[in-house]
Amino acid sequence: MNYAAPWWLPGGNLQTIWAALRSRRFTGPPPVFYRERWMTPDSDFVDVDWLMPRAASVGAAPLLVVFHGLEGSSSSHYAEAFAAAARARGWACAVPHFRGCSGELNLAPRAYHSGDFAEIDWMLQRFASQHSGPVVAVGISLGGNALMRWAAEVGAEARKVVAGIAAVCSPLDLTASGWAIGRGFNRQVYTRMFLRTMVPKALKKLDQHPGLFDREALLAARDLYAFDNVFTAPVHGYKDAEDYWASASAKPHLHKVAVPALALNSLNDPFVPAGSLPQASDTSSYVTLWQPLQGGHVGFPSPPFPSYVHVMPEAVTEFLAAQL
Repeated sequence: MNYAAPWWLPGGNLQTIWAALRSRRFTGPPPVFYRERWMTPDSDFVDVDWLMPRAASVGAAPLLVVFHGLEGSSSSHYAEAFAAAARARGWACAVPHFRGCSGELNLAPRAYHSGDFAEIDWMLQRFASQHSGPVVAVGISLGGNALMRWAAEVGAEARKVVAGIAAVCSPLDLTASGWAIGRGFNRQVYTRMFLRTMVPKALKKLDQHPGLFDREALLAARDLYAFDNVFTAPVHGYKDAEDYWASASAKPHLHKVAVPALALNSLNDPFVPAGSLPQASDTSSYVTLWQPLQGGHVGFPSPPFPSYVHVMPEAVTEFLAAQL
């Protein structure tokens, strides 16, 4: 992917923040979604937003599944941009929400996490079984790590489910990214932004399931390490934050991926240190690495002012289209 940021948006932070808050996400009318609720095998639910009109979703047109990032949803800037890119190609598009991210608290004594490949598998198997055309998938940030972790876990079986996948700005080394987001500017801006929604949702989960974790320890959390140590890790079966970050990271498993896969990471991503990114020696021959110098974290705003965020979704869907 060849990408150059507008001259008036230097640096990864500006490219990240402008894309999320100020860039235009689509041309033409805004994407409109129809919500469908799926009951999970453990008697919980997830909400799936389908791009309207849904005519393509019952035919042979490709289906693009978009897995959102941490605290994301179908209203995230990248989700709307990918929906618009799918619409331009005549594809169907669906945005499944991880548990608790659709605006309604889920029921089970769990939430979602970066290594939840079992949930990814269940969702993709269902999409593939009910869609007559080919399925491709893109995961953004956290969703991309979970998607890559799934592909590595199932190996060649992935090709029975999807034609290709992509991970965009994903923290494939969760330990490196976890420490990076907990320092300096990142801690003051991005960490606070995430905890602002994550902590209240966790407390509501505790109201649902008393004794699930230590309330006072959660209230004392000031970074994602502390939050993961108190909530994410123990609730989802990990010993602690270090165990979670190490076990859930996709990077050590990329050599097992056996389906066409794209890993796109900008080298100036504030969340993902460039030194932690995979190299060709870390991956199987099925994995393509795109590592442009600029772009920020799920940014890639395009010139001229006021800027759109269509460049990255168009490039990624072009890669996925080539796998059909």
